[in-house]
Amino acid sequence: MRMTVLLGLAATLVPLSACAAPSARGPKIALQLYSVRDDCAKDLPGVIKAVAAMGYEGVEFAGYYGRTAEELRKMLDDVGLVCCGTHTGLDTLMGDNLERTIAFNKTLGNRFLIVPGLPHERTATREAWRETARIFNEIARKVKPYGMVVGYHNHTEEFKPLDGEMPWDTFFGNTTRDVVMQFDTGNALVGGAEAAPFIKKYPGRATTAHIKEHSATNGNALIGEGDIQWKQLLPLIKNTGKAKWYIIEQESGAFPPMECVQRCIVNLKQILGRK
Repeated sequence: MRMTVLLGLAATLVPLSACAAPSARGPKIALQLYSVRDDCAKDLPGVIKAVAAMGYEGVEFAGYYGRTAEELRKMLDDVGLVCCGTHTGLDTLMGDNLERTIAFNKTLGNRFLIVPGLPHERTATREAWRETARIFNEIARKVKPYGMVVGYHNHTEEFKPLDGEMPWDTFFGNTTRDVVMQFDTGNALVGGAEAAPFIKKYPGRATTAHIKEHSATNGNALIGEGDIQWKQLLPLIKNTGKAKWYIIEQESGAFPPMECVQRCIVNLKQILGRK
């Protein structure tokens, strides 16, 4: 019953500016399923179906809810979605685990292996960040023959100077262009950093980007309701960052999570001028 209501919501909510002319086609729009994790835990197939009905073209996983890669792939195929990324721990990309991770993601149809965070010992010093960059370069080399790439997703600490340099620069200044810079716009702003300078500094590396709002005055702000200047930033992510995916992530809101992510895609499409 709950998912029936959500599917109805997807059908009835219309863009705030339904008559806006569509822009030239750019990156596809996906949802990071962490945004609706509690709903996924209760009814993952229903969530996948509802997300497709909302107009999302892909999803990024942050956990698999006890499903096999085959089961997840079928859920996506059944509703015409694709997997545009998985958030996976660094340990799953090292040693004997790497082969299993590659096989899982090959079945899933995913090529973006994104690490969403690192243990303290890999980020405690500037030298630790350099060594972490070396590890990512090695992983990137190993997964490349499979058509896959490894990437890193920021939180806030990457933009606080460490040993005279921002960790984000220490890391991406020492990784090859095969390591994806998955820039999370909201997290960075919480850490005091604007996205634009980093997109410009590392061109072509924001292949997937997390589109997350931040507001200094409204903790429940959805995309388009906060402090980020999307009309300037999104073209930069597209053209300079060479993004293939805009991945919406929403971690708070004045509405239930499924309604929040529906409203987010409506707002993002309005900003982009898409129907």
